[in-house]
Amino acid sequence: MSEEKKELTGYIHSLESFGSVDGPGVRYVIFVSGCAMRCQFCHNPDTWDMKVGTPYTADELLKKAVRYKGYWGKEGGITVSGGEPMLQIDFLTELFRKAKAQGIHTTLDTSGNPFTREGERFEKIKKLLEVTDLVMLDIKHIDDEQHKILTGQTNQNILDMARYLDEIGKPMWIRHVLVPERSDKDEYLTRLDAFIRSLHNVQKVEVLPYHTLGAYKWKELGYEYPLEGIDPPTQERIKNANQLLHTGARV
Repeated sequence: MSEEKKELTGYIHSLESFGSVDGPGVRYVIFVSGCAMRCQFCHNPDTWDMKVGTPYTADELLKKAVRYKGYWGKEGGITVSGGEPMLQIDFLTELFRKAKAQGIHTTLDTSGNPFTREGERFEKIKKLLEVTDLVMLDIKHIDDEQHKILTGQTNQNILDMARYLDEIGKPMWIRHVLVPERSDKDEYLTRLDAFIRSLHNVQKVEVLPYHTLGAYKWKELGYEYPLEGIDPPTQERIKNANQLLHTGARV
């Protein structure tokens, strides 16, 4: 007798039944475990290690999600965030494929860090995007050297993912965390705006003000909090960033 094919399992950090800020409408938000970036402002450092996640199959997650389908309306659906969802790309593709088969809107919230145009991974990325309705791309910093300081990683493949999404016409929202003394200089915001304006598929731009709500998690995990002493941005700087980035919905 042939061995049964083992069902794909994803490692999940947490679930949110009524997400209102993670894509259009009301969303069922799935936060996956695992991330290669080390953003200084990360409020969920407990998602970095994939092994601490709870294993789920796609069917198990969908069964949980569809209980709330009546609340989604025409715009809502499922959003997968993290952590970094693309690190579990095989599982994520299966989840989205099964969701689309049930007519569910799918949103991918990603840093873009795992993106590449090379080899087998690129083929997997293309398959994932075929069953993804919307990509929410977090651009942490437009300057590569500053991006390395802020996240420990280059931004080159992240910006290239934005260009690729533009090439294939995939709907995209761009998010940017505004961090004093790191990413809130007018020079950087103006450069980021110019990059966004070079794309044709951006439906919305959002500024996410840095906050310190996750600082205690760093300390609980034994990590030194890298932004100690840096306060959240003032309302004036938030307003400035929104103006320079021309935030909000775009036609």
